[in-house]
Amino acid sequence: MLKALWLVPALPLAGFLALVIGARMPRKAGAWIGVGSVGAAMVVALMVAVRFVAAPPPGHAFTQVLWQWARVGDFEPRVALYLDPLAVIMMAVVTVVGFLIHLYSARFMQGQEGYNRFFACMNLFVASMLILVLADNLLLLYLGWEGVGLCSYLLIGFWYKDPVNARAAIKAFVVTRVGDAAMAVGLLLLFVSLGTLEIQAVMQKASDQWPAGSGMAIAAAALLLGGAVGKSAQLPLQTWLPDAMAGPTPVSALIHAATMVTAGVYLIARTHVLFALAPPVQLAVAVIGAVTLLLAGFSALTQWDIKRVLAYSTISQIGYMFLALGVGAWGAAIFHFMTHAFFKSLLFLGAGVVILAMDREHDMFKMGGLRRKMPLVFWTFLIGACSLAAVPLATAGFYSKDLILYDAWASEQGGLWLWAAGVVGAFVTALYTFRMVFLTFFGRLKTEPRIAAGAAMGVPLAILAFFAVAAGFVELPETLGDLHVFSDFVKPALPAAEVAHGATSVEAALQLVAGAASLLGILAAWWLFLLRPAMVEGMVGKRLGAAVHRFWCAGWGFDWLYGRLFVKPLVGLARINKADFIDFFYGGIAAMSEWLHRALRLTQTGRVRWYAAGVAFGAVVALAIVELL
Repeated sequence: MLKALWLVPALPLAGFLALVIGARMPRKAGAWIGVGSVGAAMVVALMVAVRFVAAPPPGHAFTQVLWQWARVGDFEPRVALYLDPLAVIMMAVVTVVGFLIHLYSARFMQGQEGYNRFFACMNLFVASMLILVLADNLLLLYLGWEGVGLCSYLLIGFWYKDPVNARAAIKAFVVTRVGDAAMAVGLLLLFVSLGTLEIQAVMQKASDQWPAGSGMAIAAAALLLGGAVGKSAQLPLQTWLPDAMAGPTPVSALIHAATMVTAGVYLIARTHVLFALAPPVQLAVAVIGAVTLLLAGFSALTQWDIKRVLAYSTISQIGYMFLALGVGAWGAAIFHFMTHAFFKSLLFLGAGVVILAMDREHDMFKMGGLRRKMPLVFWTFLIGACSLAAVPLATAGFYSKDLILYDAWASEQGGLWLWAAGVVGAFVTALYTFRMVFLTFFGRLKTEPRIAAGAAMGVPLAILAFFAVAAGFVELPETLGDLHVFSDFVKPALPAAEVAHGATSVEAALQLVAGAASLLGILAAWWLFLLRPAMVEGMVGKRLGAAVHRFWCAGWGFDWLYGRLFVKPLVGLARINKADFIDFFYGGIAAMSEWLHRALRLTQTGRVRWYAAGVAFGAVVALAIVELL
């Protein structure tokens, strides 16, 4: 069954090709191809995963070589797929969540222009992400990496007739290209230094040739980190993600939950050996994650657009994953990736139903009272919100976030400040999450919803709600059952965090603090936004409160800063150089050629005797030159 691995990326890629070739096919046929190809990939992926778990291959890894890509001297990259426990987790999550989003999209996108084009881009998106996570070498991984970048541009700007959407797509493409350029340089450095781009060979040679803390290891890890922060929207390249909400809601769910923004997390986890050899860079990963999760959390607290709340929430939750990676808790980061994929896609799809029912309204302050009108959406959204807020004991988000916080405290690379940032982030997460819940579903009904979820959108919500609860119970701390199914499974690919100072009593105390932070955040949201909304209005109405609110709402001014540091100077230079001085040289050659043409044209008089005289004169000059030389 493992030999069928190639079908997993091939099926959605075939769906993409069929939709492109048959662009004018009926919408129903396009939906069947778009949804069916990803569904078939999911079935094959789950069968492969079950086979891998039931009878692991030697070394807990399986390589499938498809063909030789190129031969340039000693460089012979292959198109090959690599399956290990990390790839199994990523493959399963991408296909399952991707299929549910596609199924939801078949109903959500009805009546929209470019229906088949939408599914073609979505299929290519899933195929690119699968190539990325299954790649045997960094060159093939980079192909998938750039593929998801291209698809994000196409899908964020799907409604391209609106200039706002087109600008958001360009912004996402340009900002992530900054990180991609750093990553490309990093890959070149690895190839020049180690002579290969095969991932396992790179990790082995790096550990053999580079001592911990060496300059080459630090440079390579730092360049790969540049690519990771771009794709995963971490400081300082996080500004593109909130604007990515310009795309259709299923696109937002796919980008934020299972594909593009998790690519950076996967890259660091896959190349964890390099980061372990570069302690300063690994510390930078933890610090970037800690600072990002706090800044994005406070920004989410001030948004009025329900999708932008979830966008900043994604930046914050990816920050938790970076925090885990930075303290060496590789497995904890992937565990949170898995739980986050389920509850965040659930929240986005639930928000999409609300937006559709509200006639494309995004403003939470124009909603309210929807829990009785949309019970399925409310209860599933509430489950997703509880998991995001890490409600203790009952949700998947609690167990994955708790593991990160414990490792941030107890691991050798962790510490008090990193743990404290995570705890404060847990409080803020619960606060903005239930602010969103209370503003959207509680209070008085302001607008009558015009549609119900229906089976095509309701079934994915129900399935994701189940996983948003159940997925956490595959990894339980010692104090709550001591079950380590997930960490034992990924251990052959990702070593466990090295605990420096951990005990059962300490772990229990940390869990109590983290659980209390989440519950206090929910209580504060209930008090401020349901019982005493006038109190919040009073704080925001004051001069200082209004300034802080605007600052956080604007993403801490990063767009303003980058606009003045980079965008305006470049635009100004472009206007000054409107004619492009580099073209002056080539324009001069063209002008000289035109002048010579006009001069020579004067010799074309039509008088044969003048032509003969000219030939004779030329012959005399030629003979004179020969004689003289």
